[in-house]
Amino acid sequence: MATITFTVTVASGTNAFGTANKFFINGTVSPVLELQEGNTYIFDQSDTTNANFILALSSTKDGTNTGGVAYTTGVTSAGTAGASGATVTLVVSSSTPSTLYYQCTNHANMGGVVNKT
Repeated sequence: MATITFTVTVASGTNAFGTANKFFINGTVSPVLELQEGNTYIFDQSDTTNANFILALSSTKDGTNTGGVAYTTGVTSAGTAGASGATVTLVVSSSTPSTLYYQCTNHANMGGVVNKT
């Protein structure tokens, strides 16, 4: 079991949804994330570019922006996006769906896919 931290920033970019503000994970625009069962993943949103862009997880594409619901099992949030200490943490367990999506709760089309391996 390992704990992996992703650095999250927001900038203009192009992903499967088009070109606009997007989540960048470790400098890559909206990558597909491959997460292993048993690991803990921390999405570090402390960079100031995250202000007003709250990362959440969902089992539906683009989540709450398209009528879906947030996925909250094994998920904890701390702090305010864009401020020091802001994180979203996911513990991947056997009950975690094989596919999730990371998204912004305030803006559509910013995120990408999370696959459990």
